[in-house]
Amino acid sequence: MTSRTDFHMVAHSLVEQLITDRRDLHQHPELGFQEFRTAKIIAERLRELGYDVTEGVAETGVLGVIPPKQGGKLAMLRFDMDALPIEEQNHVEYRSLAEGKMHACGHDGHVAIGLGVAAALMENRAALGDGGVKLLFQPAEEGGGGAERMVQAGAMENPRPDVSLGMHIWADLPLGVANVRSGPIMASADEFTIRVTGKGGHGAQPHVTVDAVLVAAQMIVALHTIVSRNINPEQPAVLTVGAVHSGTAHNIIAHDAVLKGTIRSFDTDVRETVRRRLYEVVTGIASAYDAHAEVEYSVTCPATVCADDATAVVREAAETILGPANVIDTQRTMGSEDMAVLLNDVPGCYFFLGAKNEQHQLGVYAHHHPRFDFDEAVLPLGVAIMCEATTRYLNAAKN
Repeated sequence: MTSRTDFHMVAHSLVEQLITDRRDLHQHPELGFQEFRTAKIIAERLRELGYDVTEGVAETGVLGVIPPKQGGKLAMLRFDMDALPIEEQNHVEYRSLAEGKMHACGHDGHVAIGLGVAAALMENRAALGDGGVKLLFQPAEEGGGGAERMVQAGAMENPRPDVSLGMHIWADLPLGVANVRSGPIMASADEFTIRVTGKGGHGAQPHVTVDAVLVAAQMIVALHTIVSRNINPEQPAVLTVGAVHSGTAHNIIAHDAVLKGTIRSFDTDVRETVRRRLYEVVTGIASAYDAHAEVEYSVTCPATVCADDATAVVREAAETILGPANVIDTQRTMGSEDMAVLLNDVPGCYFFLGAKNEQHQLGVYAHHHPRFDFDEAVLPLGVAIMCEATTRYLNAAKN
């Protein structure tokens, strides 16, 4: 049996470096596929620690590997790197120095945790037993398709992992609470664009026109009945029309209109039903009003689904670090996350780690808000849980 390592204490010894790394990354945010500075820092640190490093995967992705021994298992640990095109409104010493760019979702913390995990696992390599790790630092999670690009570039091969593990700093949960659950934890995300073509004309002569604004309005109302009237109320789903573009003046009936929106669900059958009904509603209303409509539909991200066996290991690890009372399984979200692509390729677990501290006004603003921030005490907790879960999985698989 491999001797146990107290990763809670190991992570605590890294606190100063974790905070330094996080704040440096926060000051220098980079958008998807532009994470060149971030990637350079990661690659240099991993090489210093003794990892086998591959750079430039899917533009800016970085891999760091400790190969498993003969017969040993391999765990892939994923950390996303990209920031968002948001102007930061926080007045802190580590405020973003890049105009119009901000780490408003915690990815700076994820990278800092990843570097901490890298140091902790290399320092305690014996705790891996015969197993190995592949640290995957991913670009462009924020709608850029970074995970899919990493898979296409071969990041999950040579060597191929036996499990995928990942985490997200979560402002909806108090500091020191983890949400670990099997099954779908984040929704699929699809996008649609509807182009309506009518017949424009003078605002005083509607009878000789086909009003694209009217047609689009009817579509918006009808589309929002799909979830309430076609989907089982016990099955979550969301359809949102988020953008409407049409018209040029108060007295001109618009010739065309464009609607843009998103569809979210956990279940593949629900996802297909909403997609099918969207086409039927749009074409039916267009026909009824003597207009023409075209639908562009993009499947952007599958649901993030956690495997039972890996989730059980992560739950045990989180309970070891946080205590059983601080590990829940009650939350999931209609937000999406391209960790789903990696989990579809190699099943595993993705969990939320709370970082809200209302007393210090941290985590009180939502993810993607210009005043988003989190309690940095979450950083060593993330390191400890990821290391504990990794070593538990590798040694359980060995035995």
